[in-house]
Amino acid sequence: MTLARVDAEVAPIGTLEALSRAEAAMLLDRGHGGLHGLFRDCALAVLNCGNETDDGKELLDRYADFDIRLIPRERGIKLDIRNAPASAFVDGRMIVGIQEHLFAVLRDVVYLGEEIRNAVRFDEATSEGTTDIVFHLLRNAGILKPTLHPKLVVCWGGHSIGRDEYEYTKHVGYQLGLRGLDICTGCGPGAMKGPMKGAAIAHAKQRFDGRYLGLTEPGIIAAEAPNPIVNELVIFPDIEKRLEAFVRVGHGFIVFPGGVGTAEEILYLLGILLHPDNADLPFPLIFTGPASAEAYFRQIDAFIGAILGVEAQRRYKIIVDDPERVARELKTGIQAVREFRKDKHDAYNFNWSLKIDHDFQQPFQPTHANMRALDLHRDQPPHRLAAQLRRAFSGLVAGNVKADGIREIERHGVFEIRGDADIMATMDTLLKSFAAQRRMKLSGKAYTPCYRII
Repeated sequence: MTLARVDAEVAPIGTLEALSRAEAAMLLDRGHGGLHGLFRDCALAVLNCGNETDDGKELLDRYADFDIRLIPRERGIKLDIRNAPASAFVDGRMIVGIQEHLFAVLRDVVYLGEEIRNAVRFDEATSEGTTDIVFHLLRNAGILKPTLHPKLVVCWGGHSIGRDEYEYTKHVGYQLGLRGLDICTGCGPGAMKGPMKGAAIAHAKQRFDGRYLGLTEPGIIAAEAPNPIVNELVIFPDIEKRLEAFVRVGHGFIVFPGGVGTAEEILYLLGILLHPDNADLPFPLIFTGPASAEAYFRQIDAFIGAILGVEAQRRYKIIVDDPERVARELKTGIQAVREFRKDKHDAYNFNWSLKIDHDFQQPFQPTHANMRALDLHRDQPPHRLAAQLRRAFSGLVAGNVKADGIREIERHGVFEIRGDADIMATMDTLLKSFAAQRRMKLSGKAYTPCYRII
């Protein structure tokens, strides 16, 4: 089947209306050091909004003839787009929300190339330097609003969820929105879209100007295109900085049912909260879903208890089938966050007090060698074991949906994951349950594992 395609010239909306000659040259450069390839792939993902696919390689292959070229002009810029998905246009004009997302991508790719990669002031080899990069990317995107009181709820969960779970995320988002809370997600479909959709209705009823913040990164954006409700979009260079941005800007956290990506987020967050320096930090965290998801959360809770212990289980509440209670608990928890930040003279818009070990910040490349070398053994503190487990699940996300990870599996076979026998057995049980519940992929095909537990 031939997919409908559109050619167009598009002007910016609201962001990055002019570029320097050096920035334009980087975007036009199709060589190894240029930004054209990165910008092209992220732009295609944004233009694919609404078309269900969670296979980054499949999307890039399907639109291999897609191209986007900068048209430099003295009075501003335009983008020349060739063979774009027709779904991004109405009567020949690009949908405004998608156009905003496209230029948010341009803004962040340019800033990453010009200000971050080439700046000697950012030392990514240190924890502080990495946090500075996250801060500057958020500030450049206009996300850090110093006058707003804490009210941003980060919602995590799967892109491949059942209809009842999706409807539940909307109900929770609605209850949050009625209480004046804003939503931040990974910006894709499923549990990333539902809370925003519910909150948008509630905000309209309450006459609030809602914020729907989406945080993503180049490796995942093709598999999880920003949903059209997102009105603030930021692209981070890697998953580690994206995850740090979530925990720095969020004031309360909800985890809906999901798969390996959600497990990665849970392990990241619990690993940070288990650090001794964060023991007294208020951090509202709720796992929730409809009644049909109760068994799923029992599995997650058992996995956490078996591997990270009771202390990790104390850092969250599980609330099943009660959206109103979830919203009330978050509202109360966020008030405690506000009082704590006020007492500590910490910013409301960026959690500087949170201690994040460099283990959680270093980019992990999911190669076969790196996956085999993971230290999945108990002879280490729980927060360090969580960091290693987080990398294991990050590798599985790459093997499932990221173009580079899928190619790695095609070339060298499945990833091998090794560690202590009890850890491996517990992990294997969890992963098999995800596959049985169809939490691994959107497609109706039977899931083919990208890993082998040893």
